[in-house]
Amino acid sequence: MDLLTQGITPEKLALSLAFGIGLGIFPIAGTTTLLCFLAAIVFRLNVPAIQLVNYLVYPLWFACLIPFIRMGEWMFRAQTLQLSVTQMLEMSRQNLPHAISLLWLTALRAAAAWLLIGPLAIFILYVLFVPVLRRLRAATLRPSQALPTERQ
Repeated sequence: MDLLTQGITPEKLALSLAFGIGLGIFPIAGTTTLLCFLAAIVFRLNVPAIQLVNYLVYPLWFACLIPFIRMGEWMFRAQTLQLSVTQMLEMSRQNLPHAISLLWLTALRAAAAWLLIGPLAIFILYVLFVPVLRRLRAATLRPSQALPTERQ
């Protein structure tokens, strides 16, 4: 709520939230922070807001990882990976270079699947967040803070 009353527009905050969620589920581990930071720089968004949302959707990242992997396998008619998310993360902790050599193609397929869904999801989230944040801003502004209206 403070962001809405401290000069950030509902549209910029909505875009920060949408990118934070959409990029926060990008299926290549360890890339979401950088992707969110780059989006914030390119679109002149609130870096703390987008990163906070990115970190808050981390459980959603886990929930979306296998569906993105399966969609990528389907798109490229690849053999189904027989590992769980937990097994992939454990493999990465034990021997990262070995895990990368085994999973890099799977990760690229999952990223391709995200490319079909992610940008559309970001757009839809933005469209949904803007009116909600406009109403919240209007509800939180005191009459003395209200934006001036044109006289007719």
